[in-house]
Amino acid sequence: MAGSDHTLLPIPERLATPVPTVGTMAHLQPHPATAKQMVALGFPGQRVDDWPEKGIAKLGELLKKYRSLQVFLDVCVKCGACADKCHYYLGTGDVHNMPVQRAELMRRVYRRYFTLAGRLLPGVVRASAFDEATLQQWITYFHQCSQCRRCSVFCPFGIDTAEISMAAREILNTIGVGQKYSIEVIGKVHEVGNNLGIPQLPLRHTLAFLEAELLDDTGYTVRLPLDEVGADVLLVVPSAEFFSEPHLQSLVGYAKVFHQAGISFTLSSVATEAGNFGLFIGSYEHKQKMAQRIADQARALRVKRVVVGECGHAWRVAYNFWNTLVGPFDFLDPRHPVPQHICELTYDLWQRGGLILDREANARYIVTLHDSCNVARASRMGDRPGGQFAIPRALIRAVCARFVEMDPATTHDKTFCCGAGGGTLTDELMELRVKGALPRIVALHAVMQRDKVNFMATLCAICKGQFTAVLPRYGIPMETVGGVHQLVSNAIRLGTNAGVV
Repeated sequence: MAGSDHTLLPIPERLATPVPTVGTMAHLQPHPATAKQMVALGFPGQRVDDWPEKGIAKLGELLKKYRSLQVFLDVCVKCGACADKCHYYLGTGDVHNMPVQRAELMRRVYRRYFTLAGRLLPGVVRASAFDEATLQQWITYFHQCSQCRRCSVFCPFGIDTAEISMAAREILNTIGVGQKYSIEVIGKVHEVGNNLGIPQLPLRHTLAFLEAELLDDTGYTVRLPLDEVGADVLLVVPSAEFFSEPHLQSLVGYAKVFHQAGISFTLSSVATEAGNFGLFIGSYEHKQKMAQRIADQARALRVKRVVVGECGHAWRVAYNFWNTLVGPFDFLDPRHPVPQHICELTYDLWQRGGLILDREANARYIVTLHDSCNVARASRMGDRPGGQFAIPRALIRAVCARFVEMDPATTHDKTFCCGAGGGTLTDELMELRVKGALPRIVALHAVMQRDKVNFMATLCAICKGQFTAVLPRYGIPMETVGGVHQLVSNAIRLGTNAGVV
């Protein structure tokens, strides 16, 4: 495709709405999960013989279980307010990547089997059978949705296309047509405890290596403890932070924050992972199972609070669902929110004098912020309205002398997705990822040209992984992106702490 290692993609000065085309991305399908992977998660190992009936029955079950799903399918008036709001449509021009048209793939099946008009006059109301052609469209286009919810911000009826996409994926899994990437990741969490499948011994070696590097770099013994009973905090992070740059620098930043503030913490080899891919496939069971691992470890390690690292969908699941899935957390210290975002903790410590931050340490950077979708549109931090926007920006300004906002039409709750959320951060969907990143690339390029921005901070491991892979396709160095706590790590002055907990 254009934008390979040998070809740089052009960056338009302004983002233009493409002329709709049909089937531009129809060739792109996710790799199917293996029978072993599907069965391990409780799904059929192959497409079931009576898959149309099973799929329709599952849709009926979901309509009864989630009243919102039926409302979202019923109330759309095809006004088109969402049509040009999807980064995938803007990048690909494929009409089925308009949120309204993607959701229509399910609406047609819903009308055919669950409405009187659809049963009697299917051609008149554009109702469709759940047949092979429809199934192939579902497999293609419901995996070309990052569930970012930008379309819902602009929908006058508040229709959440992400919920429709999750329901479709749950139906696909139920009939034995699962996506390898999401299923494989969930399986690794169940088996090992993290998305990358990092066993306990390599994890210990990685943490010991980072501790040694921190001692060499700072002269201080900054610990990254694992499975320590009785610590103040259980820290749960995305597993990418044990594995690669720029993720590692965020983990180092967390450790420095806890060290400077005098707060003991521990990581868990059993509940290593903050991310929860159960959200992406619409599975309550797997979402709960992954969250339960964290709650159980909080009890077993006898911590006082639980802190979540920089991961967008991890924070959404923790903030919105943990208490329902695996609560109550009445065994934790009631003085602290459950859960707590690492940015919220760092911000509170800084406000109370528990951290000394040196802005000159980041003098080489002119920084902008990419608001990650699930942080921006699906959660907040503590009891502060808009805290998910204010707190990261306050931290960046505390550690950097120069901060620049991107176009207001692409920030806060209107932020564009990185192009790889919702289970699309996989190589077979790289063409989609590159094209889907275009709206954010255009906004970033504008502030790079105008304000000489050279660093884009973000609060999500998926965003970091996506941008480090995609930015070079547009001629932007991968080092341009990193975490907020990467900047905090650079700026924090280690030494005598204030003992503020």
